[in-house]
Amino acid sequence: MDRGKNLVIEYRFSQPSDRLAASVADLIALSPELLIAPGPQAAVALKSATTTIPIVFVSVADPVKLGLVQSLSRPGGNVTGLSTMVPDDFLAKRLEILRELVPGASKIALLVNPANPMQRIYLAEDVPRISRELGVALMPVEAATADELDAAFASAAAGHADAIIDFGDTLTYVQAPRIIALAAKYRLPANYLFRHYADGGLSVYGADARDLFRRAASYVDKILKGTKPSDLPVERPTKFELLINMKTAKALGLTVPPSLLIRADEVIE
Repeated sequence: MDRGKNLVIEYRFSQPSDRLAASVADLIALSPELLIAPGPQAAVALKSATTTIPIVFVSVADPVKLGLVQSLSRPGGNVTGLSTMVPDDFLAKRLEILRELVPGASKIALLVNPANPMQRIYLAEDVPRISRELGVALMPVEAATADELDAAFASAAAGHADAIIDFGDTLTYVQAPRIIALAAKYRLPANYLFRHYADGGLSVYGADARDLFRRAASYVDKILKGTKPSDLPVERPTKFELLINMKTAKALGLTVPPSLLIRADEVIE
C-alpha cells in the first residue's frame, strides 16, 4: 500500500442483474474488512454469502421485512445501515403528488422489478391496501432487464394508465434516461424516486440519496474502528426531496398547481 494511504476500495457492478452472483463471489474472495450494499438485491446477496464480514446497506426500504436485520434498533448479526423506511405510507405520498399533477387520475401504473425482493413484498402486502384506501387502481408493469422496459411502458399505455410511478431500484436507476424517454413517448406523467431523474422527468419524490450515502460513511468509519454492526441501529432518512420539472409538465399539457410548487424543494424551468 502506498505511503499515506490506509484504505483500498474494490468496486463490483451488478447490472445487468445476472452479474450479481459473480460480483458477490469476487468481493467475498478478497476477504474484505467491510462490504457496502446499495439496494436490497445486493444486501440480500451479500448477507447470504457471509455471516462474519460486516455489511452496511444503503437505500433498503424495509430491512426488517427483508430479513436483513432483527429490528431497526437492534440489528443483530453482521448487517446494519441506512433505510428508506418512513412511518407513513411513502407510496401514498407519491400517488398524491401524481394526482395533484393529473387531477382525476384513477389508474396509475407501477413500474416494478420482479427480481427486487423488497418490491415483491411491497406488491403483496401494501399495494392492495393502499389501492383500497385511496380509491385508485394500481397496475404493476414489470421489467427485470433493460430490454423489458419498452414492453412495460407499452403495457401501461395499453392498460389506459393515467400516470406511472417508478418504484426505483438499481435497474431503473441505471436506465433513467431510457425510462424518461419512454414516459415521454407514451405521454405518461411520472413520479420517480431519485434526483437524477429530474433531468427530463416530470416529478421526483424520495429520500435524499446523497445524504444517505454520506451518513453511511460514518457507519463504515465506526465499524473499521471496531464497532460491531449489531451495535449500530438502522437509521431512517431525515431529508426528502420534491422536484418538479416545469418543461416536462408543459410538454405533457399539465398545469402544476401552486400548492405543489410551494412544497417543491426545486422547480426546474
